[in-house]
Amino acid sequence: MVLKTDTLEKVARELLAERGVTIEDIAELVLLLQKDYIEGITLETCIKNVNGVLSKREVHNAIITGIQLDKLAEEKKLDYPLQQILEDDEGLYGVDEIMALSIVNVYGTIGFTNYGYIDKLKPGILVKLNAHDGKNIHTFLDDIVGAIAASAASRMAHEQPTKLDDIVH
Repeated sequence: MVLKTDTLEKVARELLAERGVTIEDIAELVLLLQKDYIEGITLETCIKNVNGVLSKREVHNAIITGIQLDKLAEEKKLDYPLQQILEDDEGLYGVDEIMALSIVNVYGTIGFTNYGYIDKLKPGILVKLNAHDGKNIHTFLDDIVGAIAASAASRMAHEQPTKLDDIVH
């Protein structure tokens, strides 16, 4: 049975909400990434672009897979050493970033640079997701949220006119 995209999107959005991540949280990250580059940018425009990213099947798959792995780690249902790696959010475990890159890959090189920047800075909701409070595990989710924000910022950048547009017209 092939799942419909709208079913996957609904599940992915529900999982984000269940983990305490709102569309507005992600949109605030987008605003941070683009405020210096897009004149007159609004949170509403950022929300629109986050929703555009959340309409992609690749994004649904990453959200569903990543959050499931985080939840299994919280429930201590993974085998050693993966259980320990996810609990510790081991710095040299790159699979969480690779999953996030599957999202930004949809939006080109600007997505990669936006993701690298926001992953290093860890502003907004990413601070909460990276708290390592001993109860909640967000090894995958923090990178996925950063990737969604980076992708939405890239989506917005792609819509902006370039200097070449001025020359052609």
